[in-house]
Amino acid sequence: MSNKNLIVGMTGASGAIFGVRLLEALRDTDVTSHLVFSKWAHQTLEHETTLKLDDLKGLADVYYAPGEMGAKVSSGSFITDGMVILPCSVKSLAAIANGLGEHLVHRAADVILKERRPLVLVVRETPLNDIHLENMLKLSRMGVTIMPPVPAFYNYPENIDDIVNHIVGRVLDQFHIKCEFEKRWDGGMKTQPPGSQQP
Repeated sequence: MSNKNLIVGMTGASGAIFGVRLLEALRDTDVTSHLVFSKWAHQTLEHETTLKLDDLKGLADVYYAPGEMGAKVSSGSFITDGMVILPCSVKSLAAIANGLGEHLVHRAADVILKERRPLVLVVRETPLNDIHLENMLKLSRMGVTIMPPVPAFYNYPENIDDIVNHIVGRVLDQFHIKCEFEKRWDGGMKTQPPGSQQP
């Protein structure tokens, strides 16, 4: 196993496909993925995709149940390269911002904060109210990266997979993990997007 460890948290917010794609991408790297899952994430996964929890466990190198509060990711003595929560619900955002540890996703994030390791929250909610924004600002001031899954269109996405891949690629950038599927800005604008016709 690699000595690089990334904790991947998934909560019940819409956007389970982001977590699935991230785990798939990590399988092509030297990073060991540690999956932590909330109870509602399980239901969202099965509602939004054709996958079951066992399928997701198979994508991760290590899996921990939501109530497994004694797991090694709940201790700062277990060295990791950081944690990403995607999708991150505003409930989990609030819990992390205020030091609440309802389940292992929250506890693992709290450990990352106290150890001053990278934490990325892919918050999947819109519109945002004052409470959401204040929680984001509070965490941002602690060094947390708040990264809503906003699509880009300069790369001319042709389908949902292209949009998901771009966002997951940007998440991996935060941990300096290379991926091959992200289309990056090359510094120039094309005069005609792919598939368009000259007037």
